[in-house]
Amino acid sequence: MNDHDILQNPDEHVRFAAYLEKLRHVADPDEVDLVSRVLTDPDPTMARSAVLRHLDRRAAGLYPGPAYEEWAQAMTQATIDHPFLAQRLREWSLFRAITLELPWQPEHLLASSNWLQLKTAAGTNTEAIETLAEAGRTKRIRNTARTGLNHRSKN
Repeated sequence: MNDHDILQNPDEHVRFAAYLEKLRHVADPDEVDLVSRVLTDPDPTMARSAVLRHLDRRAAGLYPGPAYEEWAQAMTQATIDHPFLAQRLREWSLFRAITLELPWQPEHLLASSNWLQLKTAAGTNTEAIETLAEAGRTKRIRNTARTGLNHRSKN
């Protein structure tokens, strides 16, 4: 299905599935252009949702390696007019820093979304987990972090 066929379909669920399929198979050099095109869909909520899934899938695969930095910069430019997507990319970068034990600031983690705090609370960085056990935004985040710390102390 080409872009024109996707846009001609009035059913946003069909377009969403088609976008996800195209994003799943896009070649690296064409990714920014495709993300930008998806974000022009007449249903902006659906378009952002499709791009968010793509960003999460790609970031999860790329964050441990050196290719992440260049990819994140390119995606930040493609999503610059979409604050939620830009925020998610910043949070993936913070998650990367925390997980790989690169420099990061606890106040940035504490100011982040529940999504990132919960993902980090279930992670491996002791300093980040201790920070969230003490001051995570929700009871669920604090409990997840405390459980992780208790599990570590038993091993």
